[in-house]
Amino acid sequence: MSPITPAGVRAAAARIRPLARRTPVLTSAEFDAAAGARVFFKCENLQNGGAFKIRGASNMILSIPSVDLRRGVVAFSSGNHAIAVAIAARYAGTAATIVMPADAPRSKLESARAHGARIVLYDRQHESREAIAARILDETGATLVPPFDHPLIVEGQGTAALELLEDWPELDALITPVGGGGLLSGSATIARDMRPSIRLFGVEPADGNDTFLSLQAGERRSVPLPQSIADGLRAPAPGELSLPIIRQFVEQILLVTDDEIRATVKFVLTRLKILVEPSGAVGAAALLFGKLPNGVGKVGVILSGGNMDLDQLAAFGTDTVEDDAMQPR
Repeated sequence: MSPITPAGVRAAAARIRPLARRTPVLTSAEFDAAAGARVFFKCENLQNGGAFKIRGASNMILSIPSVDLRRGVVAFSSGNHAIAVAIAARYAGTAATIVMPADAPRSKLESARAHGARIVLYDRQHESREAIAARILDETGATLVPPFDHPLIVEGQGTAALELLEDWPELDALITPVGGGGLLSGSATIARDMRPSIRLFGVEPADGNDTFLSLQAGERRSVPLPQSIADGLRAPAPGELSLPIIRQFVEQILLVTDDEIRATVKFVLTRLKILVEPSGAVGAAALLFGKLPNGVGKVGVILSGGNMDLDQLAAFGTDTVEDDAMQPR
Protein backbone atom coordinates (compact mmCIF):
# COMPACT_ATOMS: atom_id res chain seq x y z
CA MET A 1 0.00 0.00 0.00
CA SER A 2 1.35 3.40 -0.95
CA PRO A 3 2.36 5.75 1.88
CA ILE A 4 1.01 8.63 -0.25
CA THR A 5 -2.74 9.04 0.30
CA PRO A 6 -5.51 11.48 -0.62
CA ALA A 7 -6.01 12.11 3.10
CA GLY A 8 -2.33 13.05 3.35
CA VAL A 9 -2.69 15.53 0.50
CA ARG A 10 -5.71 17.12 2.20
CA ALA A 11 -3.84 17.33 5.51
CA ALA A 12 -0.93 18.97 3.69
CA ALA A 13 -3.25 21.60 2.22
CA ALA A 14 -4.19 22.74 5.72
CA ARG A 15 -0.61 22.55 7.06
CA ILE A 16 1.01 24.63 4.32
CA ARG A 17 -1.57 27.42 4.30
CA PRO A 18 0.75 29.94 6.05
CA LEU A 19 3.33 29.63 3.26
CA ALA A 20 1.74 28.37 0.04
CA ARG A 21 -0.53 30.63 -1.96
CA ARG A 22 -3.67 29.41 -3.66
CA THR A 23 -2.46 30.27 -7.14
CA PRO A 24 -4.81 31.44 -9.89
CA VAL A 25 -6.07 29.39 -12.82
CA LEU A 26 -5.73 31.21 -16.15
CA THR A 27 -7.27 30.49 -19.54
CA SER A 28 -6.48 31.78 -23.02
CA ALA A 29 -8.72 31.54 -26.08
CA GLU A 30 -5.65 31.96 -28.30
CA PHE A 31 -3.82 29.10 -26.62
CA ASP A 32 -6.95 26.93 -26.81
CA ALA A 33 -7.17 27.53 -30.56
CA ALA A 34 -3.52 26.63 -31.06
CA ALA A 35 -3.76 23.52 -28.86
CA GLY A 36 -7.17 22.27 -29.99
CA ALA A 37 -8.40 21.90 -26.41
CA ARG A 38 -9.83 23.98 -23.60
CA VAL A 39 -6.89 24.51 -21.27
CA PHE A 40 -6.83 25.59 -17.63
CA PHE A 41 -3.41 26.71 -16.40
CA LYS A 42 -2.62 26.30 -12.70
CA CYS A 43 -0.09 29.11 -12.33
CA GLU A 44 2.51 27.84 -9.88
CA ASN A 45 4.92 30.26 -11.54
CA LEU A 46 3.10 32.84 -9.38
CA GLN A 47 3.62 30.80 -6.21
CA ASN A 48 5.63 31.91 -3.18
CA GLY A 49 9.24 31.33 -4.26
CA GLY A 50 8.22 31.18 -7.91
CA ALA A 51 7.40 27.46 -8.09
CA PHE A 52 5.24 24.65 -6.73
CA LYS A 53 8.12 23.40 -4.58
CA ILE A 54 7.05 25.45 -1.54
CA ARG A 55 4.14 23.04 -1.15
CA GLY A 56 6.26 19.97 -0.44
CA ALA A 57 9.08 21.75 1.36
CA SER A 58 6.76 23.53 3.79
CA ASN A 59 4.68 20.39 4.37
CA MET A 60 7.79 18.50 5.48
CA ILE A 61 9.57 21.28 7.38
CA LEU A 62 6.42 22.21 9.30
CA SER A 63 6.10 18.52 10.29
CA ILE A 64 9.61 18.17 11.78
CA PRO A 65 9.57 17.92 15.60
CA SER A 66 10.95 21.04 17.28
CA VAL A 67 13.79 19.13 18.94
CA ASP A 68 15.06 18.07 15.50
CA LEU A 69 14.25 21.35 13.80
CA ARG A 70 16.73 23.16 16.04
CA ARG A 71 19.58 21.30 14.31
CA GLY A 72 18.59 22.71 10.93
CA VAL A 73 17.65 21.24 7.59
CA VAL A 74 19.69 20.17 4.57
CA ALA A 75 18.55 19.85 0.96
CA PHE A 76 19.98 19.34 -2.51
CA SER A 77 18.44 21.02 -5.50
CA SER A 78 19.07 22.59 -8.88
CA GLY A 79 17.08 25.62 -7.79
CA ASN A 80 13.36 25.73 -7.05
CA HIS A 81 13.44 23.25 -4.16
CA ALA A 82 16.38 25.19 -2.73
CA ILE A 83 14.36 28.40 -2.71
CA ALA A 84 11.37 26.65 -1.15
CA VAL A 85 13.43 25.05 1.61
CA ALA A 86 15.07 28.39 2.40
CA ILE A 87 11.68 30.12 2.68
CA ALA A 88 10.13 27.38 4.81
CA ALA A 89 13.20 27.10 7.06
CA ARG A 90 13.26 30.84 7.72
CA TYR A 91 9.53 30.75 8.58
CA ALA A 92 10.13 27.82 10.95
CA GLY A 93 13.08 29.58 12.58
CA THR A 94 15.79 27.12 11.58
CA ALA A 95 18.94 27.12 9.46
CA ALA A 96 18.99 25.73 5.93
CA THR A 97 22.02 24.38 4.06
CA ILE A 98 21.44 23.70 0.38
CA VAL A 99 23.72 21.71 -1.95
CA MET A 100 23.36 23.25 -5.42
CA PRO A 101 25.14 22.70 -8.74
CA ALA A 102 27.58 25.42 -9.71
CA ASP A 103 25.78 25.79 -13.06
CA ALA A 104 22.34 26.33 -11.52
CA PRO A 105 20.49 29.37 -12.89
CA ARG A 106 21.88 32.50 -11.27
CA SER A 107 18.43 33.75 -10.32
CA LYS A 108 17.76 30.56 -8.35
CA LEU A 109 21.09 30.66 -6.52
CA GLU A 110 20.61 34.30 -5.60
CA SER A 111 17.04 33.76 -4.44
CA ALA A 112 17.98 30.86 -2.15
CA ARG A 113 20.76 32.97 -0.60
CA ALA A 114 18.43 35.96 -0.24
CA HIS A 115 16.07 33.81 1.81
CA GLY A 116 18.85 32.99 4.25
CA ALA A 117 20.16 29.62 3.09
CA ARG A 118 23.83 28.63 3.21
CA ILE A 119 24.73 27.39 -0.28
CA VAL A 120 27.28 24.63 -0.90
CA LEU A 121 28.18 24.41 -4.60
CA TYR A 122 29.21 21.24 -6.40
CA ASP A 123 30.14 20.05 -9.90
CA ARG A 124 27.22 17.96 -11.12
CA GLN A 125 29.40 16.25 -13.74
CA HIS A 126 31.90 14.88 -11.23
CA GLU A 127 30.46 15.09 -7.70
CA SER A 128 27.49 13.52 -5.92
CA ARG A 129 25.08 15.92 -4.27
CA GLU A 130 23.71 13.10 -2.16
CA ALA A 131 27.18 12.30 -0.79
CA ILE A 132 27.87 15.96 0.00
CA ALA A 133 24.52 16.29 1.77
CA ALA A 134 25.20 13.08 3.73
CA ARG A 135 28.47 14.52 5.06
CA ILE A 136 26.72 17.69 6.19
CA LEU A 137 24.01 15.66 7.88
CA ASP A 138 26.65 13.63 9.76
CA GLU A 139 28.38 16.81 10.91
CA THR A 140 25.27 18.71 12.00
CA GLY A 141 22.55 16.21 12.88
CA ALA A 142 20.21 18.19 10.63
CA THR A 143 17.17 16.75 8.87
CA LEU A 144 17.26 16.01 5.15
CA VAL A 145 14.46 17.58 3.11
CA PRO A 146 14.69 15.72 -0.23
CA PRO A 147 13.39 17.24 -3.46
CA PHE A 148 10.84 14.55 -4.22
CA ASP A 149 11.26 11.08 -2.71
CA HIS A 150 9.47 11.46 0.64
CA PRO A 151 5.75 11.04 1.48
CA LEU A 152 5.41 14.50 3.02
CA ILE A 153 7.04 16.10 -0.03
CA VAL A 154 4.86 14.19 -2.49
CA GLU A 155 1.66 14.88 -0.57
CA GLY A 156 2.53 18.56 -0.36
CA GLN A 157 3.09 18.74 -4.11
CA GLY A 158 -0.28 17.11 -4.70
CA THR A 159 -2.05 20.12 -3.20
CA ALA A 160 -1.61 21.97 -6.52
CA ALA A 161 -3.88 19.46 -8.23
CA LEU A 162 -6.25 19.50 -5.26
CA GLU A 163 -6.79 23.24 -5.68
CA LEU A 164 -7.10 22.99 -9.46
CA LEU A 165 -9.83 20.35 -9.25
CA GLU A 166 -11.63 22.24 -6.52
CA ASP A 167 -11.78 25.20 -8.90
CA TRP A 168 -12.49 23.19 -12.06
CA PRO A 169 -13.93 19.77 -11.08
CA GLU A 170 -15.01 18.79 -14.63
CA LEU A 171 -11.53 18.42 -16.12
CA ASP A 172 -11.08 15.53 -18.54
CA ALA A 173 -7.30 15.37 -18.12
CA LEU A 174 -4.43 16.70 -16.02
CA ILE A 175 -0.86 17.27 -17.21
CA THR A 176 2.18 17.92 -15.01
CA PRO A 177 5.93 18.06 -15.61
CA VAL A 178 8.02 15.08 -14.51
CA GLY A 179 11.45 15.34 -12.92
CA GLY A 180 11.72 13.04 -9.94
CA GLY A 181 7.97 12.45 -10.12
CA GLY A 182 6.82 14.03 -6.87
CA LEU A 183 4.44 16.51 -8.49
CA LEU A 184 2.98 13.96 -10.87
CA SER A 185 2.52 11.20 -8.28
CA GLY A 186 1.06 13.53 -5.66
CA SER A 187 -1.25 15.09 -8.24
CA ALA A 188 -2.30 11.69 -9.58
CA THR A 189 -3.12 10.42 -6.09
CA ILE A 190 -5.52 13.24 -5.26
CA ALA A 191 -6.87 13.73 -8.79
CA ARG A 192 -7.96 10.12 -9.17
CA ASP A 193 -9.63 10.30 -5.74
CA MET A 194 -11.52 13.49 -6.63
CA ARG A 195 -12.39 12.55 -10.21
CA PRO A 196 -11.98 8.82 -10.93
CA SER A 197 -12.43 9.26 -14.69
CA ILE A 198 -9.69 11.85 -15.14
CA ARG A 199 -6.90 11.03 -17.58
CA LEU A 200 -3.40 11.70 -16.24
CA PHE A 201 -0.28 12.57 -18.22
CA GLY A 202 3.27 13.48 -17.35
CA VAL A 203 5.69 15.38 -19.57
CA GLU A 204 9.47 15.27 -19.55
CA PRO A 205 12.18 16.51 -21.92
CA ALA A 206 13.22 14.08 -24.63
CA ASP A 207 16.78 14.46 -23.32
CA GLY A 208 15.81 13.24 -19.87
CA ASN A 209 13.24 10.51 -20.54
CA ASP A 210 13.96 8.35 -17.49
CA THR A 211 10.32 8.05 -16.39
CA PHE A 212 9.21 7.25 -19.94
CA LEU A 213 11.81 4.48 -20.15
CA SER A 214 11.00 3.23 -16.64
CA LEU A 215 7.34 2.78 -17.51
CA GLN A 216 8.26 0.96 -20.70
CA ALA A 217 10.61 -1.35 -18.79
CA GLY A 218 8.32 -1.89 -15.80
CA GLU A 219 11.11 -0.90 -13.42
CA ARG A 220 13.24 2.12 -12.53
CA ARG A 221 15.66 3.06 -15.26
CA SER A 222 18.26 5.81 -15.19
CA VAL A 223 19.68 7.91 -18.00
CA PRO A 224 22.93 9.85 -18.33
CA LEU A 225 22.74 13.29 -16.76
CA PRO A 226 20.30 15.18 -19.01
CA GLN A 227 21.46 18.36 -20.70
CA SER A 228 18.00 19.77 -21.43
CA ILE A 229 17.24 23.47 -20.96
CA ALA A 230 14.57 22.26 -18.51
CA ASP A 231 17.04 22.39 -15.60
CA GLY A 232 14.42 21.39 -13.01
CA LEU A 233 13.70 18.12 -14.85
CA ARG A 234 17.22 16.72 -14.99
CA ALA A 235 16.73 13.94 -12.43
CA PRO A 236 18.44 10.88 -13.96
CA ALA A 237 15.86 8.46 -12.51
CA PRO A 238 12.33 8.67 -11.11
CA GLY A 239 11.78 8.48 -7.37
CA GLU A 240 11.30 5.10 -5.75
CA LEU A 241 8.09 6.26 -4.07
CA SER A 242 6.72 8.02 -7.13
CA LEU A 243 7.20 5.42 -9.84
CA PRO A 244 4.66 2.84 -8.56
CA ILE A 245 2.02 5.57 -8.28
CA ILE A 246 2.80 6.83 -11.77
CA ARG A 247 2.61 3.28 -13.09
CA GLN A 248 -0.78 2.77 -11.41
CA PHE A 249 -2.51 6.01 -12.42
CA VAL A 250 -0.75 7.73 -15.33
CA GLU A 251 -1.83 6.93 -18.87
CA GLN A 252 1.28 8.12 -20.67
CA ILE A 253 4.53 10.05 -20.34
CA LEU A 254 4.85 12.54 -23.17
CA LEU A 255 8.18 13.83 -24.49
CA VAL A 256 9.00 17.33 -25.74
CA THR A 257 12.16 18.68 -27.32
CA ASP A 258 14.14 21.70 -26.21
CA ASP A 259 13.05 23.56 -29.36
CA GLU A 260 9.41 22.90 -28.48
CA ILE A 261 10.01 24.09 -24.92
CA ARG A 262 11.65 27.32 -26.15
CA ALA A 263 8.78 28.04 -28.50
CA THR A 264 6.26 27.44 -25.73
CA VAL A 265 8.01 29.71 -23.23
CA LYS A 266 7.86 32.50 -25.81
CA PHE A 267 4.26 31.74 -26.78
CA VAL A 268 3.08 31.83 -23.17
CA LEU A 269 5.04 35.01 -22.45
CA THR A 270 3.82 36.90 -25.52
CA ARG A 271 0.22 35.64 -25.59
CA LEU A 272 -0.69 34.95 -21.93
CA LYS A 273 1.71 37.63 -20.61
CA ILE A 274 3.23 35.36 -17.95
CA LEU A 275 6.79 34.10 -17.60
CA VAL A 276 7.18 30.34 -17.23
CA GLU A 277 10.58 28.69 -16.96
CA PRO A 278 11.46 25.85 -19.37
CA SER A 279 10.75 23.12 -16.79
CA GLY A 280 7.38 24.66 -16.03
CA ALA A 281 6.41 24.95 -19.70
CA VAL A 282 6.67 21.30 -20.75
CA GLY A 283 2.98 20.56 -20.15
CA ALA A 284 1.94 23.49 -22.29
CA ALA A 285 4.47 22.38 -24.92
CA ALA A 286 2.90 18.93 -25.08
CA LEU A 287 -0.43 20.57 -25.92
CA LEU A 288 0.92 23.09 -28.43
CA PHE A 289 2.80 20.42 -30.34
CA GLY A 290 0.05 17.82 -30.45
CA LYS A 291 1.48 15.20 -28.09
CA LEU A 292 -1.80 14.34 -26.34
CA PRO A 293 -4.11 11.61 -27.67
CA ASN A 294 -7.22 12.78 -29.48
CA GLY A 295 -10.47 13.28 -27.63
CA VAL A 296 -9.25 15.24 -24.63
CA GLY A 297 -11.53 18.25 -24.12
CA LYS A 298 -10.89 20.15 -20.90
CA VAL A 299 -7.28 19.91 -19.77
CA GLY A 300 -5.65 21.14 -16.58
CA VAL A 301 -1.96 22.01 -16.91
CA ILE A 302 0.30 22.79 -13.98
CA LEU A 303 2.76 25.53 -14.93
CA SER A 304 5.20 24.43 -12.28
CA GLY A 305 7.55 27.41 -12.04
CA GLY A 306 8.68 30.76 -13.35
CA ASN A 307 12.25 31.23 -12.09
CA MET A 308 14.30 31.98 -15.17
CA ASP A 309 17.39 34.05 -15.86
CA LEU A 310 16.63 36.92 -18.22
CA ASP A 311 19.77 36.26 -20.23
CA GLN A 312 18.54 32.71 -20.86
CA LEU A 313 15.22 34.08 -22.08
CA ALA A 314 16.98 36.57 -24.35
CA ALA A 315 19.12 33.77 -25.80
CA PHE A 316 16.02 31.98 -27.08
CA GLY A 317 15.81 34.53 -29.88
CA THR A 318 13.46 34.05 -32.82
CA ASP A 319 12.54 30.44 -33.53
CA THR A 320 10.57 29.22 -36.52
CA VAL A 321 9.24 26.37 -34.41
CA GLU A 322 7.16 28.97 -32.58
CA ASP A 323 5.33 29.83 -35.81
CA ASP A 324 4.28 26.22 -36.18
CA ALA A 325 2.99 26.20 -32.59
CA MET A 326 0.77 29.20 -33.27
CA GLN A 327 -1.28 27.38 -35.91
CA PRO A 328 -4.61 26.00 -34.60
CA ARG A 329 -4.78 22.22 -34.49
